[in-house]
Amino acid sequence: MKQSTLESRISEIVSPVIEDMGFALVQAKMTSDDKRNILLIMAEDPKTHNLGVDDCAKLSRAVSAVLDVEDPIAGAYTLEMSSPGIARPLTRPQDFETYKGFEAKIELSSPLEGQKRFRGFLQGLNENNEISLETDQGMVAFSVDSVHKAKLVLTDALIEKSKKMQTTN
Repeated sequence: MKQSTLESRISEIVSPVIEDMGFALVQAKMTSDDKRNILLIMAEDPKTHNLGVDDCAKLSRAVSAVLDVEDPIAGAYTLEMSSPGIARPLTRPQDFETYKGFEAKIELSSPLEGQKRFRGFLQGLNENNEISLETDQGMVAFSVDSVHKAKLVLTDALIEKSKKMQTTN
């Protein structure tokens, strides 16, 4: 959820391109391995919450072109375009509503009552626009801005929902 300044800038650049093509940006993240810098961009079809191989290729070409023009990244990097997958990261407030009832792992930037990592079932956003999570210890709520990273846990129920989304859209 927390993005670096560079990741925020990249998101600002690529999001309009992705949206113009009928998709939604899920995440823009800079990483590296031993030899290279990697820009990982996750996008999805808002109806299916997935992204096919052909759509990945089209988006990759369009995003690459706009990044070549804007040139926000110093030095060489590799662009990787992907679907968020089933056990996806939760990066936007609407993700916590879309996947209400499903199990998630959430790590906060700062501890809440001495704890930074939580695992439980998403209860969506409460009236204060905070994420509600039902854990083994009870209900917890925290602001979207306090989340360092969050992702769904791969369960049979999540696999079933994913299959249904693919066949109904």
